[in-house]
Amino acid sequence: MNEQSQRPIPPTAHGHQLVLKALQKQPNALRTLHSPDSAENELAELVVRAARNLDSLQSELVDRCTWAADDLTRVAAGTAAANPLGILQTSGTQIDILAARRADAITHLKSALAAYQRATTPHSQRAVSVPPSPSRTPRQTR
Repeated sequence: MNEQSQRPIPPTAHGHQLVLKALQKQPNALRTLHSPDSAENELAELVVRAARNLDSLQSELVDRCTWAADDLTRVAAGTAAANPLGILQTSGTQIDILAARRADAITHLKSALAAYQRATTPHSQRAVSVPPSPSRTPRQTR
């Protein structure tokens, strides 16, 4: 077991955890699995970068939320004055933006993981996808 796999995964490593759950591999381990100029290697790089981006956004979001919570706690305890322009006006907007960026990063990573899995799973091992059946409820017209 190497040193990297013995270290606990920080709670902000959401991208790392998604890759580990989907592929049962550490993100950086994907870099050594394919020949350098292959499509599979390029997809692996996309997965690794998407995971790192998500981890960075998650960490930034946690930091911003923690900072806002600490600020609110100081105001509630009476050890800091409330900003007359709004306690959460700036940090609330930043948190909302980071949460939206995080959601986009999750979607991007999941797409990259799906493409990587399709490219690296032999055709014979792929699950047969069944198209959804059409709705059997009659359409109502006016």
